[in-house]
Amino acid sequence: MAREDNRRGRDRDETPEFQDRLVAINRVSKTVKGGKRFGFAALVVVGDQKGRVGYGKGKAKEVPEAIRKATEQAKRQIIRVPLREGRTLHHDVNGRHGAGKVVMRTAPQGTGIIAGGPMRAVFEMLGVQDVVSKSIGSQNPYNMIRATMDGLSKEASPRSVAQRRGKKVSDILPKEEA
Repeated sequence: MAREDNRRGRDRDETPEFQDRLVAINRVSKTVKGGKRFGFAALVVVGDQKGRVGYGKGKAKEVPEAIRKATEQAKRQIIRVPLREGRTLHHDVNGRHGAGKVVMRTAPQGTGIIAGGPMRAVFEMLGVQDVVSKSIGSQNPYNMIRATMDGLSKEASPRSVAQRRGKKVSDILPKEEA
């Protein structure tokens, strides 16, 4: 029984399908009687590049330990985002957190990821290939990522909207004129 629990825990910890990206590292110091004590804060984005993404932050006395803590937290906070054709967003969306605001727009194929630093990391880990985005307000990477995740959590696929409204997907999508 104990061996089974151990194996199950190990399988959960070892998730090679997720990739992580270090977004920011911050050195903080505390002045004490004998001098200064340094600590590190890390901000990490984790994703499977197939529509799941999460972020986490970790603090520790050493950089690798802070990154490990941030990665573990990010894996616990993963959200699923529906993507159109596996490459872009279904619709334009705004996200905000505090003073940080982000605008994310769907883009035609071949556009690429047009986004600033922290937002680019989120889109790359999410698996988005074409998106146009703009950060308005806060330049703080923590707030930019939180605003991006807020916007992505509002993303809805036509299938989920049709199901919620009790209609067919063809009724929801705009008619294409010949």
